[in-house]
Amino acid sequence: MINIILCGGSGTRLWPISRTLMPKQFVKLFNDQSLFQLTLKRNSLFCNQQYIVSNAEQYFLAVDQMEHTKNASFLLEPLGRNTAPAIALACFNIDPNEIVLVTPSDHLIKDQTAYENAVTQAKIEAEKNNLVTFGITPSYAETGYGYIEADGTNVLSFKEKPDTTTAETYIKAGNYYWNSGMFCFKAGVFLKELEKHSPNIYNTALNAYEHANKENIIRISHDDMAQIPEDSIDYAVMEQSNRVKVIPSNIAWSDLGSFDALYDELPKDDQGNTTNKNLIAVNSKNNLIISDKMVAAVDLEDMIIVHTDDALLISKKGSSQKVKQVVQKLKEKGSSLPQIHITAHRPWGTYTILEDTPGYKIKRIVVKPKKRLSLQKHFHRSEHWIVVSGTAMVTVGEKSFLVRPNESTYIKMGEIHRLENPGKINLVLIEAQVGEYTGEDDIVRIDDDFKRS
Repeated sequence: MINIILCGGSGTRLWPISRTLMPKQFVKLFNDQSLFQLTLKRNSLFCNQQYIVSNAEQYFLAVDQMEHTKNASFLLEPLGRNTAPAIALACFNIDPNEIVLVTPSDHLIKDQTAYENAVTQAKIEAEKNNLVTFGITPSYAETGYGYIEADGTNVLSFKEKPDTTTAETYIKAGNYYWNSGMFCFKAGVFLKELEKHSPNIYNTALNAYEHANKENIIRISHDDMAQIPEDSIDYAVMEQSNRVKVIPSNIAWSDLGSFDALYDELPKDDQGNTTNKNLIAVNSKNNLIISDKMVAAVDLEDMIIVHTDDALLISKKGSSQKVKQVVQKLKEKGSSLPQIHITAHRPWGTYTILEDTPGYKIKRIVVKPKKRLSLQKHFHRSEHWIVVSGTAMVTVGEKSFLVRPNESTYIKMGEIHRLENPGKINLVLIEAQVGEYTGEDDIVRIDDDFKRS
């Protein structure tokens, strides 16, 4: 069985922890492990191969977190078109008779034994050429999930996210399940049903796959991907097919779709506050507080406080679904806060913005051993590099030279240059950019080890 892991999404409901370039599946929230790492570990016990569908920006985050994973393949999408095209593109590259287990990368499942039993049942149904979904036994009337109406393993209908009254009706009926977004089927059976019920998605996805660059990693072109209609597997196939079965599953599942959901899963102190060594609580209880800086809470109850280096979120518990509205307002203002943290991860290492002022920007850059940045130039800024630790190999024009700790070099605006770490320890340097425009899009890449545009 092959595990297709869907790695897209930006997790906007967990902003400011989650950003487009560091979505929630890669944030290490559980004993220094991310949801992506937990997904790999959980499914590797019964899947002999893992197939990761990701966008190009998140590919390097995934690679960094799967050093000990074997038999993993990647398919990179230049833009998201929802789950139906993503799954189809992966299935085109898989033996039609192979059973695939499709899982998101950002779900938490705590009952491993019950999960393995559910997957075993799903595999039996998939062998019969059925399309299998996993229905989560609901514990309360949740309005943030879709529902599946079932008679045993037979699916009667799919329901949209309900209002509170409707959700309570579903719970009382006893034969409704939360739609988990996990699936199991033969790759060929899914593709045949997709071709039957959503031929436009099938044909455009097949065209994109056939034109893809398949050297080591399957890379779909932007133009081909843009031609694929955007739709979920539920709308495109599951709600229309007569081959659908559901496995009722009581597996301690959460999609961590809000800070309220995250609060339920994190360890807490004797006052019900999430455990945090930086918290001083005075007459405060039942609060979710996430911060690397000291937080003093006085007479607070049922609050959400999330602090990062560049943003502070304060919300009442029960209202955290509205964080999406905050993200939307930030986007309307043209803010970069929904997209990136102060510390940004790149395939060669990280950079941290120390100061960003009109006319100049100061960064702390860390380059991993044996990695190098792209050969590039800038039209609107000059750069001054000061090495703090490690040794830098710097290329400027036709010349290459070493820069050691407490030494510096200067890159004029428009000069072709490259930074490389030839050593065995991290290279750390301070970069001062000076110019009328210091945005990250003022980069012309001439050559790049990571095949970025």
